[in-house]
Amino acid sequence: MTVLAVAEHRRGDLRDISFELITAGRELAADFDTDLAVAVIAGDIEGFADKLNREGVDTIYTVDNGEEFNHGVYAEAVEQLCAELDPTALLLPNSVNGLDYAPAVAGSLNLPLVTDVVGIEGGGTVEVVREQYGGKVETTYEVDSERCVLTIRGAEWPPAESTGDASIEAAEIDIDEGSLGATVNGFEEVGSGDVDITDADVLVSVGRGIGEEDNIPIIEELADALGATLSSSRPIVDNGWLPQNRQVGQSGKVVTPDVYIAVGISGAVQHVAGMKGADTIVAINSDPNAPIYDIADYGIVDDLFEVVPRLIEEFGGQAPEI
Repeated sequence: MTVLAVAEHRRGDLRDISFELITAGRELAADFDTDLAVAVIAGDIEGFADKLNREGVDTIYTVDNGEEFNHGVYAEAVEQLCAELDPTALLLPNSVNGLDYAPAVAGSLNLPLVTDVVGIEGGGTVEVVREQYGGKVETTYEVDSERCVLTIRGAEWPPAESTGDASIEAAEIDIDEGSLGATVNGFEEVGSGDVDITDADVLVSVGRGIGEEDNIPIIEELADALGATLSSSRPIVDNGWLPQNRQVGQSGKVVTPDVYIAVGISGAVQHVAGMKGADTIVAINSDPNAPIYDIADYGIVDDLFEVVPRLIEEFGGQAPEI
């Protein structure tokens, strides 16, 4: 018996969710008094394995096949690992890639699949927590099976940090290249992919409080003055004022920057789900009762059109005329 987590990487870098999976996995493994194994598939498997060697991980299995994500390779490799290890729980990222192959693996192995998990407990059976009604309600489910596949929402567990002493093994995986159906020839960002907000250390995020598209430049000036990256809540993207790759939230991207500055964002649960993992949250909103203040570390209750220009000047920028 074991718990198996599958790491995720892109363009040569491990994603934050890989280390969050380790934290979730070792908690579940402790509940079942069993081992935690981590698999890393494709790419710089040796370098990735070294970085994934964190406290609580017993074994890291490497699968050397290709450089980037390939549905067929991941599905086949994970299925074969599960056949060998027979894990109590298979933990995958609740990401674009994870949700691509998780149903295929669960279907092939005839296992129940629970997606977008925000909490887990083990013991006799696996119990998972999911959110409903736009995050307003948390519901606990008991998985009626001895084995299951779970996809884990990013930023719900802290990343594993302490170095461990896991054994690293090359998994004996036989991939039938002829049956994959697709070959990955490279990686290319599509549609306004100039910035990946998930990699930013500081984000300045703009919400509907900005009023109109013509006011977006003032927030861009603030981001420039701070050396930050511009992001937004969903209404800004829905209005076409910023591209979709800038959106933070349940229907956008989950971000975990060092500093997150929310400007004119009320703090709806859908948005908060995407940024609550930030180390420091600063809110600027004229409504003292805005939900964003429930999670903010610092708050400025004032008109953003008064506050933002002063911040720009404070940090050495040139505030635009409003």
